[in-house]
Amino acid sequence: MTNEAMFDSSVLCLFDVDGTLTAARQRATPDMSEFMQKLKGRVRVGVVGGSDLVKIKEQLGDDVIQRVDYVFAENGLVAYKNGELHSIQSIQAHMGEELLQEFINFCLNYLAKIKLPKKRGTFIEFRNGMLNVSPVGRSCTQEERIEFYELDKKEGIREKFVSVLREEFKGKGLSFSIGGQISFDVFPDGWDKRYCLGIVEKDNFNTIHFFGDKTKPGGNDYEIYADPRTIGHEVTCPEDTQRLCAKLFFS
Repeated sequence: MTNEAMFDSSVLCLFDVDGTLTAARQRATPDMSEFMQKLKGRVRVGVVGGSDLVKIKEQLGDDVIQRVDYVFAENGLVAYKNGELHSIQSIQAHMGEELLQEFINFCLNYLAKIKLPKKRGTFIEFRNGMLNVSPVGRSCTQEERIEFYELDKKEGIREKFVSVLREEFKGKGLSFSIGGQISFDVFPDGWDKRYCLGIVEKDNFNTIHFFGDKTKPGGNDYEIYADPRTIGHEVTCPEDTQRLCAKLFFS
């Protein structure tokens, strides 16, 4: 049987990036890149990351837009389909400058009061469709990232920060999700990873599989994983993703 005969265009596989296709903020291994190309010979393939396109390219390669059918950066608020820009959303247009500044000022004030083993730069990263808040700062080294992550697991630094923000900005139409190791995302209600489903819906797939590692409530894969439009798969690492896909599509 030829590859073409086995190809099913009615099935879409969507993948989270960090912890699913790559180790956190690391490049995909050559083995994973090769596997994704092989999978693309069976089904449609897309990636949906909370990060901006620059970071997704750093991890999955500069040519990722050409190599998969869909690239959804910032949960799909910056969307590419078949190698072309499909659509883009703007958080400042949606929230308005007043609420945006009120939120940023509150975060900076809160961050100023947290004592951590290390603090570096870029505590609030402004993206097209979201704000990314990092208590340790996004310019930390890999070692500092791991140090913060281990401390956060014990002390719930990000979780406490998010619960304070939820209370302070209740009723303002904002959602929060904790992903990766050092930060959390803030975006208008409905702009989580499910946003990309509204885009692929128009392409009439019979089945949409989603693979992610942060699938518990509060994790940034939870909403899309639990959505009735997807078949959600929880994975623990890139090797786990590969094993599961091999079982589903190549056995």
